[in-house]
Amino acid sequence: MTAPITMQSGGLSVPPHPTIPHIIGDGSGPDIWRASRPVIDAAVRAAYGDARSIEWMEVLAGQKAHDMLGTWLPEETVQAFRDYLVGIKGPLTTPVGGGIRSLNVALRQGLDLYCCVRPVRYFTGLETPVKHPELVDMVIFRENTEDIYAGIEFAADSPEAQTLRDWLSGAFPERAAKIRFPQTSGFGIKPVSREGTERLVRAAIQYAIDHRRPSVTLVHKGNIMKYTEGAFRDWGYALAEREFSAAPCGKGSWRQLPCGIVIKDCICDAFLQEILLHPAEHSVVATLNLNGDYCSDALAAQVGGIGISPGANINYRTGHAVFEATHGTAPALADQNKVNPSSFLLSAQMMLGYIGWHEAADALLRGVQAALAAHQVTADLASLIPGATALSSSDYAEALIAHILS
Repeated sequence: MTAPITMQSGGLSVPPHPTIPHIIGDGSGPDIWRASRPVIDAAVRAAYGDARSIEWMEVLAGQKAHDMLGTWLPEETVQAFRDYLVGIKGPLTTPVGGGIRSLNVALRQGLDLYCCVRPVRYFTGLETPVKHPELVDMVIFRENTEDIYAGIEFAADSPEAQTLRDWLSGAFPERAAKIRFPQTSGFGIKPVSREGTERLVRAAIQYAIDHRRPSVTLVHKGNIMKYTEGAFRDWGYALAEREFSAAPCGKGSWRQLPCGIVIKDCICDAFLQEILLHPAEHSVVATLNLNGDYCSDALAAQVGGIGISPGANINYRTGHAVFEATHGTAPALADQNKVNPSSFLLSAQMMLGYIGWHEAADALLRGVQAALAAHQVTADLASLIPGATALSSSDYAEALIAHILS
């Protein structure tokens, strides 16, 4: 008998043995799942004994779905995430050619998972390319449904592009004249709304309050894109004032909440310098989709790479959430028992915290921390750590379980 997680009175209601749908993923996805499931189950068991457990339910997407059902993303899979509220997925391929643009984007947009949440922090024992990776401790809130990822594009030689060129020339000739090579230009439309901005910034500020974080940085390119990214900045500040009683704090546009949290902003290219020069000055980051993509991967590189970078896609209004490994499918490593499952496991740790199983989340995190500190790592990290011996995916999982149960 299945037991879904539900939303009750604005919060999650989690049964002791919830059914959680999962997508195994493509390429190295099966290796990751085989290594990860026993670790997650061990963390839950270590925290609660037999009183709680997860009932895993596989749903199909990606190559496996295409091979079995002739479709990359079955509606039954999307419906399962709707019905069971919280799920997790391995890496999925992006189909080549026509059809669906991206399975990940399709899931996010289909479920209106407007917050991509990416914590980035350093784990003791890892070698990194920066001097002080321990100063990096940020949580990125990346808008998931607007910006260029809305997917409104027209190929240069398409009738749609010609229609848009003709309309621009007639309606806004001065602006159309700025297109240097109009007949060979493709076009993309970048929507940024007040509603989309406000719900993202609201979630970021609330997260900072709930987790006692010192600041929220609005990252944007508003000096150039004034009516999209500049509006994102202005709408973010306005929301902080209206809903969180933020007040000017004597630093230009900066605002401060009564609890002391500072709301500030930074131009995106300057922010990419800031995360190298002054990473400790930024804690929670709220930004648009493309900026968030760049910044989260750059930050991950500072602490050891996306192989240890978790991620979640969340709608805080409805409670829907899909947690995911943030890296690609790595087909060259498929079925070799070599791939690093840490990104998936740390995403599962986020999921456990999200459903309120904090003791299990802490147990899983302790296991990862202890293994990395002991240089018990897979090949991708062992190549960066002098003296480390590469473990297989399954041996790494066994090391984690030993640390969890110790």
